[in-house]
Amino acid sequence: MSGRDGARLESFLEMMSAERGAATNTLSSYEHDLSDLREFLAGQGQSLTEAEGNDLSAYLAHLSAQGFASTSQARRLSSMRQFYRFLYAEGLRGDDPTGILDAPKKGRALPKTMSVADVTRLLALAADEAQGQGPGQLGRIRMHLLLELLYATGMRVSELVSLPSKVLRHEGRFLMIRGKGNKDRMVLLSRTAITAMTAYDDARKVLSPEKAKAAEDSPWLFPSNGKEGHLTRQVFARDLKDIAIRAGLSPSAISPHVMRHAFASHLLQNGADLRAVQELLGHSDISTTQIYTHVLEERLQELVQTHHPLAKQAKNLD
Repeated sequence: MSGRDGARLESFLEMMSAERGAATNTLSSYEHDLSDLREFLAGQGQSLTEAEGNDLSAYLAHLSAQGFASTSQARRLSSMRQFYRFLYAEGLRGDDPTGILDAPKKGRALPKTMSVADVTRLLALAADEAQGQGPGQLGRIRMHLLLELLYATGMRVSELVSLPSKVLRHEGRFLMIRGKGNKDRMVLLSRTAITAMTAYDDARKVLSPEKAKAAEDSPWLFPSNGKEGHLTRQVFARDLKDIAIRAGLSPSAISPHVMRHAFASHLLQNGADLRAVQELLGHSDISTTQIYTHVLEERLQELVQTHHPLAKQAKNLD
């Protein structure tokens, strides 16, 4: 790097420290990122101070080819933007070469989910434990209901634990859920969820008259002594991992949100429409639901391979 490049970089770091109050770690990150850029440009016969937009684009392409994650590339670009804006503001350059650069696209991670077999195994264990007599039976019956409701409806965990007690008096197989933005949506209950709900209501009256009386005074389906008045998300998530262990499943791979994803994925695998799943999940924007398009793509591929005449001919030739 030329002496001029070194001086400009040093001036930039001093400005970030004195005027912006950047922390030591932040300054170290800037220095590391820009030094790496400087080395790359030197290999291309270009200087840090005089680099053009195409030089910087080549550097980003180099990072991508090296396997840098989009988040790491975005951080490098941010460092570049700060540096070249500084040069422009100080009159050390007549332009900002980062103005034409686009941020690297972030790949959207596919949601974790569960197989149908794993969900079936979990629900079967919950149902079996709910039948067991003795201390804690009411809690086991409650856990069975929680799991049946979560998988049957795909509710958010916050919606699940804060269900009102009046759902016990509902008729039919539909529930009205109040979700984000106080928007109501209708969800369908499975027959096993309805049975589990009846069992929970009956068990409270028989197994714990004191809790039944407290439940009558509570507006919540799953009342608690905590400040929220109902079962918390954290307690449910903890209990879910415990039952997952007892079912022989990995606790790190299971959470209330993973079960919500399983609900959506399994619907799509079995032919549900993406718009219908959007409504059931309570997504206000279809783009949120489109994280599941990989499920649709797999199903469409299978559909073509199974039913398309040319695919059938190819199989016959094999």
